Amino acid sequence: MLKIHIASVFVDDQAKAETFYVDVLGFVKKNDIPLGEARWLTVVSATESNGTELLLEPDGHPAVGPFKKALVADGIPFTSFAVEDANAEFERLRSAGVHFVQEPVNMGPVTTAVFDDTCGNLIQIASEN
Repeated sequence: MLKIHIASVFVDDQAKAETFYVDVLGFVKKNDIPLGEARWLTVVSATESNGTELLLEPDGHPAVGPFKKALVADGIPFTSFAVEDANAEFERLRSAGVHFVQEPVNMGPVTTAVFDDTCGNLIQIASEN
């Protein structure tokens, strides 16, 4: 059976991404391996140290910039994170200075909200209702 081990989010600055994803969002750094100018930098949920890793991947490939800009221009989140309560997480993150482009919206079976990760991406949070 397959399972997701690592997923990526393209970031414009790994140091800035590390600060945001660890200090603001509350993820925990799992790997930080130098690879020349970049790093193999992964974070995990604070409650699942052996869970799926999120690779904070440099967005240096020429195709990535236009891709990210198109998603943001159309308001499309790059990825989605599950939370227990989207309304409560929205309040926690907003009070920590996170800029939301979509406040919580009840969509029947789920409630979602979307924020700017400061690294060129929109990220959705979602909880089941």
